Amino acid sequence: MQDKVSTDSLLKRIFKTKNLDSFFQRNEQNLQPRGFCALLASFCDQRGLIPERAIFRAQIDRTYGHQLFNGTRRPSRDKVLQLAVGMGLTVEETQQLLQSAGKSPLYPRLKRDAALIFCLKNGYDMMTAQELLSQYGLLLLGEAS
Repeated sequence: MQDKVSTDSLLKRIFKTKNLDSFFQRNEQNLQPRGFCALLASFCDQRGLIPERAIFRAQIDRTYGHQLFNGTRRPSRDKVLQLAVGMGLTVEETQQLLQSAGKSPLYPRLKRDAALIFCLKNGYDMMTAQELLSQYGLLLLGEAS
């Protein structure tokens, strides 16, 4: 069984299945929502990052960042997005991280979200992402309430 399956792939599998029990058995690992901390750690591991480096690249206060990683603080949507940009996550991975944190997904009809999707797609770092947001007069990451 594949370790990481996209949501679209799961949807296609559901449409093709004739037996729900069989679908659940074959895809059990991919159906359980992962907690924010576990998913964050997994993304760090995949990229060979230690939390300290991910926090630094996300331009998040060190103490607060470690509290996010160990689960003693709940992140705002912007902090999740800062971590995603700082860690170089894909758009799909960012959507997963937002969901695991209980935050709304990026929505391309919103100008700021569209700009962030563009940044993620193109692998922008935090400084470049902030410059792009500023260029379009959009709220910088970390400034949203």
